[in-house]
Amino acid sequence: MASGAYGSREGLTARPAASSSSSEISLQIDPITADLDDHIVGLRGQVRKLRGVAQEIQTEAKYQNDFISQLQMTLTKAQAGVKNNMRRINKKIIQNGSNHLFHVILFALVCFFLVYLVSKFSRR
Repeated sequence: MASGAYGSREGLTARPAASSSSSEISLQIDPITADLDDHIVGLRGQVRKLRGVAQEIQTEAKYQNDFISQLQMTLTKAQAGVKNNMRRINKKIIQNGSNHLFHVILFALVCFFLVYLVSKFSRR
């Protein structure tokens, strides 16, 4: 913030800040030529505005935290659902996998038996 943004009045002068990286402005008020009441009222107005902004930020932060909490609950429920579904799918794969293996072995035995029969009858 520049000192020009505050507008210089008689009796109100800007002093250079201690460090160049600071965003604070130091003001020196000459009580003889300045109307302190106007400055105090102006500062009170700025404090009220800042308090309002801080309350809005607090309300928004609370809203965002509630929203994140709801998202975390939804994610937890979704993870539990996926875990249950994976468990069910694994059970089905194990059950059907053993049936499938049984069918493959039976098919192989039938094929060997047919090849055996064809080779027996083809020799005659």
